[in-house]
Formats: sequence, C-alpha cells, structure tokens
Amino acid sequence: MTTQAETPATAQPSEQLSSREKHLAALFTAILTRGPISRRDASRMIGMSQAAVTKLVKPMIANGYVVEQEGYSEGPGRRLIPLAVQPRRHNAIGIKVTERELIGVIVDLHAEVHHSLRVPLAGTGPELVVAQAARLVHDLQLGAQGIGGSCVGVGVGLGGHVDGRAGVVRYSPLLGWHDVPAQQMLAEALDLPVLIENDVNTLAVSELWFGAGRDTSSFAVVTVGSGVGGAIVIDGELWHGASGAAGELGHNIVDPAGPLCHCGRRGCVETFAADDAILSAIAEGNDAVPQSLAEAAALAHGGDHRAREAFSQAGRALGLGLATLVNLLNPPMVILSGEGINASDLLMGALTEQLAASAFSSAAQDCQLVVRPLPDEAWARGAAATMLKHGVLASLMTLVDEVPD
Repeated sequence: MTTQAETPATAQPSEQLSSREKHLAALFTAILTRGPISRRDASRMIGMSQAAVTKLVKPMIANGYVVEQEGYSEGPGRRLIPLAVQPRRHNAIGIKVTERELIGVIVDLHAEVHHSLRVPLAGTGPELVVAQAARLVHDLQLGAQGIGGSCVGVGVGLGGHVDGRAGVVRYSPLLGWHDVPAQQMLAEALDLPVLIENDVNTLAVSELWFGAGRDTSSFAVVTVGSGVGGAIVIDGELWHGASGAAGELGHNIVDPAGPLCHCGRRGCVETFAADDAILSAIAEGNDAVPQSLAEAAALAHGGDHRAREAFSQAGRALGLGLATLVNLLNPPMVILSGEGINASDLLMGALTEQLAASAFSSAAQDCQLVVRPLPDEAWARGAAATMLKHGVLASLMTLVDEVPD
C-alpha cells in the first residue's frame, strides 16, 4: 500500500497560482512531458534563463523528483545533460465519474497508467458515489503495489458545473447534484488530498500533456455523448472562468424555440446533439426505435432518412456552437471527442458546413478540427495528471527557497 504525500487537501486552479509557482510548475511540466530534456532546451521552452532553470532543478534532483541522464555534445562547448522525471517518486489516482460507473486509474510520476478499474455505480447519490470511490481507490492501490512512491492524491472528473476553487459541484445534471461539497466529502472518506474538476477539463489536460495538444499552447476540447461539454486551454493553462463554468458549449442556445433542456432553457446545443436527443429525434414517427447510438448510426448508414436527418441536425447544432467558440477565441485547434464522436462520419458534413457559414471572417478556416475518439481511461488519466501537477507543485514549493519571478 502506498502512503500519503505531505500535500494539502485542496489545490488551486492554475489561474490562482503566483508567478513564482507558475515558473516552477512550467519547468516541472516541461521535464515531465518533454523529457529527457536539457536545461538549455527547458529554459528556451518556458522562457526562463538557464541560470534560473539550473537553480530550480537542484532541489528537484536532490529530493529525487528529477534525475540526470548521460550527457551528450552537439559540438564545441559544454556537454548537455538531459533531465528526466523519476517515475517512482510519487503516484496519483484519477477517477472519471459517469451516471453509470466509475473509471479509475493509478499512474506514476510519468503519468503512465499502472492499473485501471471500472466499477458500476449502484446509484448517483453523493454519499453512495463517495463510498464507491473510496473503495475504488483502495482497490487501485492494491492492484499497483509495485508502483512506488507516495500518493499525492486523487483527481476526480465529473460532468457539469464544477467549482474547483470552492471544491463544490454546483450542478451536475447527469448525477442530479446541486451544490455538493464533493471535494471535502471525498477527502474525508479517503484521507488523501482531493482535487475535483470538470471531466472535459481533465481530458484537455491529458491532450495538452500527451495528446493532440502537445504542440499547441492554445486549443479547445468539445465532447459529445451523454451531454455536450467543452474545455478551453489558453497559453498552456486551463481556463476555468469565475466559478469553473467556462467551456459549457452544450448550453449555448441555437434555437430559442427548440426542445426543452434539463437546464430549464430551450434549444441548447445539447438538446440536438447529445445521444438521447439523437435517439429521440429518430424515434419520432419511426417504427425503428434505436436503443443506443450505435444502433442509431447503423440505421443511418442503412439509409434510414429520419436517422440521417437526426445526425445532420446534431451536426448543425454543433456547428453553430463551435462558431460561437471560434468567433470568441479564434483557437488554432478544436479537438472533438466523446463517445458520440464515434459517429463522426454522420455529423461532420453538416457540422463543418454550418461552422463555415456561421463563423466570422476566416475564423473557421483558421481552426483545425481534430476528431479524437478516446476511451474513458484517457479522461481518468487526465484527472490523475491534474492531481500530479498540483500535488507535486505543493511539495516542490516546500523545497525551493526562492523561485525566480
């Protein structure tokens, strides 16, 4: 069984970090995601002097967070010494919460998954979910006893309006939660530091560190499935907004006279593009009533007119929502993911046509759309990576006497 690291039970979103903390976090993230990397290349990557990088790296090496590898030369001058993260120094657990199950992973300090589990939920009440999450954490640790290091904590991603600063789930329609102090409840049940986050934000962290966003400092993620969600990354950092509600593309209104949404308004993107919305649209006046998105896609591929129109309608709604996003932020890339994107061939034609028609000037052409069907474990890995970043930063701040501003 791994032990708890000496880190606080709460973590700050990156917008609240001081400039000193951001420099330290940037350096460690560069070594983690780009290592082995020399001090010279790390300094260029994060915009700090090589002397400052050298100063910050010393306590990381002395305390076993970072190791030096065999040096190499690129010509005359000092040899370059690659730096790499020591994967066994710490571990973290990530959990994705859906209305049906918990998906959990335990990762080392490289954010490499050592063990994963899926647990069906017996219900969605907060106390029940917390109790099952606590058992899942225990089982993950038992299944990865050789992972090494202390556990910095548990990152949890779930759908809805998640106020990470306050540690409160303001509203999760899929779980039926309103103003649930989930972070405190989980921390008390687990006796570990806990960070809660919107689940699409955790996926964005995974893509930023390990996926399609590695070479792009600013991008958005839009997911389609049980709902429609979004996340925004600006200059390498998640943008949470005032209370964690940033990126809620699914609740942009695209038709004020449209179907009633669970949020109480009509015509949100979600009322056309979520899985249940597509199934309901096909079922209206149709003898063939699909029970899943896969069945709906099969009907559409088989030529069913109502099924094809339901997917086209979903694509148009997504295109309108994306047009608002690209008009506001002008991102170079939007990553499309979620279980609903498995039917992207039925969505993308209408989506791209509507996006092009609704976006300002060249905003649509400026933006690369990247379709990335990803498993739930990738979301859970992002939750673990988010916890790693905050937990390790808290530990490193106690080791570094002075971080350059």
